[in-house]
Amino acid sequence: MTLPLNRRLFLQTAIAAGALPAMARAGDAPLGVGLVLPSPNGDVGWSHALVAGLAPIREKLGDGIKVTILENIPEGPDADRIMTKLVADGHKFLIAGSFGYQNGAMQIARRNKDVSVLHASGFMVAPNFTPFAARYYLGTYLMGMAAASLSKTGKLGSVAAFAIPEMITSINAFTLGAQAVNPAVEVSVVWVNSWFDPAKEQDSARALLAQGCDVLFSNAQDTPSVVSVCEEAGAYVFNLNSSMKKYAPTKYLGCVATDWSPFFTQQIEAHLAGSFAGHNAFLGIADGVVELLDVSPDLSAEARTRIEAKKAEIVAGSFSPYSGPLTRQDGSAALAAGETLTDEQIIAMDWHVKGVTTPLPK
Repeated sequence: MTLPLNRRLFLQTAIAAGALPAMARAGDAPLGVGLVLPSPNGDVGWSHALVAGLAPIREKLGDGIKVTILENIPEGPDADRIMTKLVADGHKFLIAGSFGYQNGAMQIARRNKDVSVLHASGFMVAPNFTPFAARYYLGTYLMGMAAASLSKTGKLGSVAAFAIPEMITSINAFTLGAQAVNPAVEVSVVWVNSWFDPAKEQDSARALLAQGCDVLFSNAQDTPSVVSVCEEAGAYVFNLNSSMKKYAPTKYLGCVATDWSPFFTQQIEAHLAGSFAGHNAFLGIADGVVELLDVSPDLSAEARTRIEAKKAEIVAGSFSPYSGPLTRQDGSAALAAGETLTDEQIIAMDWHVKGVTTPLPK
């Protein structure tokens, strides 16, 4: 079951609790929080957004919390050993910041019932294990509308990290949003199979531009590699997680940003209160986690009005990018008119919509 974060409910609960159980009592040992990152913690990107998400709770608890940040940790046995060592060293709250950390993090949760674990982008759930993901697709649908409004070729592109559901849903929604403006839009994808490979990301961006794509989607790159290539080439570009506008001052289309601070604060305080409960946290615009930043001033007033109106429908719950009819890449029917994909179906998406020209890797 998916439990969204309701910011208003969270704040009301916090106020009702007075001092809040999460506030460390004098003499208590500080809560050890371990954050494991798949890439370097730079000034932009996914890892940057995760670190920034802990800033408010660190400021609030002061000496009552001790955060250990380990960056550029490859998925696999190394990550498993590092997370195990964090727990052995006394960290009782673990944030596993990459999809590929899932199995190791779950084993830690099963062995250590007093440890609460948040895992990025996964699907496994346990009483002390919560997967968390952003509904990026809501923002990429809106940015697809923006991209189609500025594209002259009708050809869009995406440099994407890994072919996992989170990335696939973002690309599909980007395509559908663009097709809402121009039904003839096509989207090409290059999968780099890495969270952090600036050289390969730059080469992939140049390849898409050479194919005639004039707006690119930097899908989960932790560096401004794709963004800077587009700026040099004079092509519009947008990205996920945090603004990279300073790397593309003239051709930045915008950012589908994430603010993890309300969710991290809620979950850490729940752990301290003894009320942490594992659930699938799938968070979007209405939760204050996903937001559009630095949208290009080159968009016409008409395009901006259209995008804002669609955003209002998304927040109100009256529109989903994944409402039928939907057609798969191969032309087969994916969803009938009047139907809407469930969260469970979205989280498990392993197919592209019609209009994405690149096959998914086997």
